[in-house]
Amino acid sequence: MPDARPLRSVLYIPGSRPRALEKARGLPVDAIIFDLEDAVAADEKVAARATLAAALAEGGYGARMKIVRINGLDTPWGAEDAQAVRDMGVDAVLLPKVSAPADLDALAALTGDVPLWAMMETPLGMLNAPQIAAHRLLQGMVMGTNDLAKELQTRFRPDREPLMVGLGLCLLAAKAHGCAIIDGVYNAFKDTAGLEIECTQGRDMGFDGKTLIHPAQIDTANTAFSPSEDEIDLARRQIAAFEEVEASGQGVAVVDGRIVENLHTVTARETLAKAGAIASMMEG
Repeated sequence: MPDARPLRSVLYIPGSRPRALEKARGLPVDAIIFDLEDAVAADEKVAARATLAAALAEGGYGARMKIVRINGLDTPWGAEDAQAVRDMGVDAVLLPKVSAPADLDALAALTGDVPLWAMMETPLGMLNAPQIAAHRLLQGMVMGTNDLAKELQTRFRPDREPLMVGLGLCLLAAKAHGCAIIDGVYNAFKDTAGLEIECTQGRDMGFDGKTLIHPAQIDTANTAFSPSEDEIDLARRQIAAFEEVEASGQGVAVVDGRIVENLHTVTARETLAKAGAIASMMEG
């Protein structure tokens, strides 16, 4: 069964802003990406590294997954970022623009056994997604849809059709190798209706959650990527019905006019496990 740890909402927080780092301790997010890359100006990058290290040492982030996005290893800051993150006690280090497994090898040479996450945002990354997902230290992928759209020279469409091939390739690779996979950001942070549509699309595709750029987006993502009450109720009834027919020597049940086989109960148990993990996090 896949890890039921919730990753519904994954919020980017600039590593250079103490007030944002403090506020994040009280936000109802499942994971935080502490960003040393795009959200930090060039002349602030060295100071941001120290600011973030101090905030993480202070703690207070609870059960939230702590991920640090470093600068690329081809930049003046990437190697020192990686070496610093190794000692920050985080759950994972996120490398931007991963295009091949060798990129992760280069990072692992600096970070040791710290779990790795990969930003998937280049055409070559899409084509190499299976090999990237198979890396021994990789535990998650994050879709960098803004950079991918730039590289592909696409036009913006609410249905994201120009990005579907890339999204699908990464999704298949992540599922094949047991990695978490998080959908890209929705840029119009005041457009709740548009965010809800895109979250629903991502959830329907199979993404574990959504990367977010503003706290106002958290509730929408949490709702979209949580099992609904109807889904929880159906899961319980499917399990009960199947166990009943199985006890009588049969292999197929019927719930709400639909066939229920063993594979459906596997999905149902995953749904209940995810709901339980979400409830535990909220209680914590």
